[in-house]
Amino acid sequence: MELSLDNGESFISNDSPFLVSFRDIVSEITDTTYSTHSVYYYPAKFIPHVVRFCINTYTRENDWMLDPFAGSGTVGLESYLCKRNSVLMDLNPLLKEIIEVKIYRGKEEPCYHRLYDILSSFNLSSAPKFYPQYSNIRYWYLDEIFEVLASYWGWLKTLESSIYSKIIQASLIKASRYFSLAEHKIPKLFRSKSKTRFIYELIKQDWQKKLKSMIHDISFKNFNNILDFFQRTKGFNVNVFCFSGVDSSTFLPALEQGIDCVITSPPYLQAQEYIRTFKLDLYWLGYTEADIKAISSLEIPYRKATRIIETETINKVKSQISRKNLLQYFDSYFCHIINALENVSKLLKTGGYLCIFTGNPKADNIEIPIWKILKEYFSEKKFETVNIFEDRIKTRQLFRSRKNKNPEGIKSEFLIVLKKIQEI
Repeated sequence: MELSLDNGESFISNDSPFLVSFRDIVSEITDTTYSTHSVYYYPAKFIPHVVRFCINTYTRENDWMLDPFAGSGTVGLESYLCKRNSVLMDLNPLLKEIIEVKIYRGKEEPCYHRLYDILSSFNLSSAPKFYPQYSNIRYWYLDEIFEVLASYWGWLKTLESSIYSKIIQASLIKASRYFSLAEHKIPKLFRSKSKTRFIYELIKQDWQKKLKSMIHDISFKNFNNILDFFQRTKGFNVNVFCFSGVDSSTFLPALEQGIDCVITSPPYLQAQEYIRTFKLDLYWLGYTEADIKAISSLEIPYRKATRIIETETINKVKSQISRKNLLQYFDSYFCHIINALENVSKLLKTGGYLCIFTGNPKADNIEIPIWKILKEYFSEKKFETVNIFEDRIKTRQLFRSRKNKNPEGIKSEFLIVLKKIQEI
């Protein structure tokens, strides 16, 4: 397939990656956190430029998009802004909470004074307390901070469900992580000496005032972004179907229409434990230990492969791996990722596109070309390769306080575009 960039350059890429910069190609997006993209924290977020590129290049207005690894809902938000319908699926139950704030579909314009009045109604001395059903919750908080947070959450749960309560909830989730002993800038639940020192210094100050200011400041920042979204999309007639807490490798929504384009960014091999990352958030939201255990058991690191995926590249990579546990993990990863992609491809129309954005992570210092493995596999499954793009990563945040087996990180990410040529 031949495409033309805004600068007039044309290219054909269907076998080896074509080097591009999606940030340059999609120049209308100047900030990855624009609109409501920053309402909720989410690690390894899908940059909106890639999603917008796929939408602009492979779809038309009113088409239907689907993301089986929806994460923070980037595909849903970009689809909505471009007047495309979307179906979002993810194992993480937090997706539902995220979408209700990021894609506000209320008929009434949000009111600043209404949010202010609700925030002002909080009274620490009279607020009921909510204690998460998590036996280890106090390990993550100093007692005095935990009790105040319990009052905020108890008060929140008395509020009528509305865009305002959802805005406050999003800010309270960030504040609850910030005031915990868990590192709030590092994925996964992780308690460090530096964060512990930070919290002990914090309580020597007027930390309650800081907590209140943080909740208010984040709430009004989110409010302004939601208001901008509302004004930008006023009059849009766009559908968004959200399925959270589901296993995309087995769950298939009942839809009245086919999907025109699957756009997704699956987890990158060993970067899998999203439920662990959001455990504190989910407990504050009301999920129980039994709920979290059931959901966590479906994450790829904890699942056995139900079949062994074989391609030329995957067999070559596996021949270089000697560790039995890593081989099992490797088999599990490709089994369940491909199961999910094949599952949702049943909904994809003939002639529809499967756009997959992924990196080349390393396992025991062996680079794993995920895009190439997916290309080889799906070429045998009624798909043809349309384009392959390589996007060099220009900015990266590494976690210097932790040991990293791949300290340089992933240098490039790849977008592979496949076209469904026959029914599966």
